[in-house]
Amino acid sequence: MSSTPALPADSIVTESAFTQMLMKVWGYDSLRPSQRDAVESILRRRDTLVVMPTGGGKSLCYQAPAVYSGGLTVVVSPLLALMKDQVDALRTVGVCAVRVDSTLNAEEKRDAARLVRSGEARLLFVSPERLLSPDFLRFLSEHPPHTFAIDEAHCVSQWGHDFRPEYRQLGQLRSQFPKAAIHAFTATATQRVRKDIVEQLQLRDPNVLVSSFDRPNLNYRIIPRGDLFTQVYEVCDRFRGTGGIVYCMRRKDVEEHTAYLVSKGISAVGYHAGMPHEERKRAQEAFVGETVDVVVATVAFGMGIDRSNVRFVVHAAMPKSIEHYQQETGRAGRDGLPADCTLFFSAADAIAIRRLTEKSLLDAHADEAILQSTLQHLEDMVNYCRVPKCRHRALVEYFAEPYPRPSCGACDVCLGETDCIPEAKEVAQKILSCVFRIDERFGVKYLTDVLLGANTKEVRSRKHDQLSTYGIMKGYTKEQIQDWVYQLVGQQMLRIEAGEYPIVKLGSDAKGVLRGTVTPILLQSAPKKIKAAQSTSLLSEAADQPLFEALRQVRKQLAADANLPPYVIVNDRSLLEMAAVRPSSLDGLKAIHGMGESRCKAYGEAFFACIERVAMGRGLARDVRVLHEIVRRDSRDGGSGTHGAAREGIPGRQQEARKHFRRKESIEAVAAAMNLSRGTIARYLVEWLESESSESIEPWVSRDVELKVLEAAKVTQADRLKPIFEYLNGTVDYETIRIVLSFHTSRVGR
Repeated sequence: MSSTPALPADSIVTESAFTQMLMKVWGYDSLRPSQRDAVESILRRRDTLVVMPTGGGKSLCYQAPAVYSGGLTVVVSPLLALMKDQVDALRTVGVCAVRVDSTLNAEEKRDAARLVRSGEARLLFVSPERLLSPDFLRFLSEHPPHTFAIDEAHCVSQWGHDFRPEYRQLGQLRSQFPKAAIHAFTATATQRVRKDIVEQLQLRDPNVLVSSFDRPNLNYRIIPRGDLFTQVYEVCDRFRGTGGIVYCMRRKDVEEHTAYLVSKGISAVGYHAGMPHEERKRAQEAFVGETVDVVVATVAFGMGIDRSNVRFVVHAAMPKSIEHYQQETGRAGRDGLPADCTLFFSAADAIAIRRLTEKSLLDAHADEAILQSTLQHLEDMVNYCRVPKCRHRALVEYFAEPYPRPSCGACDVCLGETDCIPEAKEVAQKILSCVFRIDERFGVKYLTDVLLGANTKEVRSRKHDQLSTYGIMKGYTKEQIQDWVYQLVGQQMLRIEAGEYPIVKLGSDAKGVLRGTVTPILLQSAPKKIKAAQSTSLLSEAADQPLFEALRQVRKQLAADANLPPYVIVNDRSLLEMAAVRPSSLDGLKAIHGMGESRCKAYGEAFFACIERVAMGRGLARDVRVLHEIVRRDSRDGGSGTHGAAREGIPGRQQEARKHFRRKESIEAVAAAMNLSRGTIARYLVEWLESESSESIEPWVSRDVELKVLEAAKVTQADRLKPIFEYLNGTVDYETIRIVLSFHTSRVGR
């Protein structure tokens, strides 16, 4: 989604000088389409609002123009940790970037000021509070910035999910620095919030660029809460050894979940605002530095975390809004590889959050409109959780973006893991009837006791054991009934009246349910078993996993030596490509996505030595072509390395299979001749097609099937096989899909 047409013929971002700079500094030979629009607008010095989801590459949109154009770009960011990580990453690739914040000593601040005065600094990172201080404004007026980049710009809007009053004051930059261009960046903003950002920052004729809110590499699941400790542990165990974040509502929950996970052998650490500063800092550094796998935290954690290889995010409690949920789940899979997002839902969270929200806003004498807007955010989040609708579709449609595909293939609803109970109307009628018969005077626990036929003193003394609804739901569990009660609350069929003891009362839609004219939606409280195997990207499938793990260890040591987070050295995506391509020269390593001259100069020999050692020891082929046009959603590359698989190191059985392929023998015939499975022969065929030229794949795949797969790949725009498989309703097997994609992406690079 973009408010601008295609790039003009004289596009700056396609000029050779710009692309050479991009490759030299960051190791990218092109930008993603959404990045191109933003960078083009910024280079033309037009005020711009960029709305791009987490992981979409927002920071490059202001960093690349700053390096290319020169002058000083002031980046306004609310978090010290984020500023430090960005400055470290820029310096790693040879860019002069500085920050000014309270963690620097006097000498470091003087050095930053010197680099700004001399014109060497391309980017200056600062918080809004410091930026607007009189002394700092005076300093900048003596060295006027070329550009301002306002990060986390949703904080400007009182209608947003994370309003910060100090951001509201940034509008004065327009009058203080009238010649500077101002650009705002955020990961999530509704139309109302975008309008407010433009007005408050006084953007002049801004180019409003809104990227797709969809993150197709994320798998979303909403699971009714049961035994929460066990549920959270099972997710962490499924992804054991990888990075993950577990979000909790309260500090006590953080401490209890951390202790439980550690007792079960999970490498975990807690983080919340009540911890001493040094303890929080150690926890954050341990997670960012990959010395622990899981951080259990309140929402105080994460906004300043730029770790790219977070493979899962768990919400042990419901977020306050869809905007919060989009931002927090967006911390998973920033490298573009598949990641898992699981939310354990109970409508009790909504009730608790509503109470806290109302109290805090009333105590702060908040405007009634703000209160209602905040409560509407909460209601939207509840609706997202309780309605069994494709999660990807629901998210993007919330932000007024159409969703083009019938199924995402990457959420609990589309994967068939979540069911609606067929007897929803009868269950709801029983619950509502019982609420009516106990005179709407009791809480959820007591209501559940009556429905289950509990033989308690309280029930007997009130003669509720004589009601027609007593024991009417004996076939269900306490957890099921309580979850359905809260689901009915979320659908306005019941309501919880606050007081010393919360009371369950009939809601506005209760009459329709009792009369049978309204049917609620009730989800199963015991979802289907989630398969342990997770979807992987084609790049992950192509990479040699032992080599990838060895490269990770090299990166970890390099990071420790440089006192940097591992992802600043290079991200997982680059390591996977190294493990898939296995370049046979340092020049080949430079072609790896994300390396660039600076990284190759600093770290290339260490990575190359690892590739040499593992590849030679295990007889791995080198300079192997991988499926770049599918793997790289941004279409950056059509191949890597020398584009020719070395014959040396190819195992004898593969060499034998290749002789059959050159004779155009079918997969079945080769499998029978070599006494191997069809899957193994199909894999050999894919590797052969990637390394040798073939005019056609008709000996192995019919032309009509080939065209069907290509059309499915175009429609789904997927970087995994499963969405294509599901789009074709399972009529084409995975091996055939992989063969088609391999053949066509290999031809691109020739």
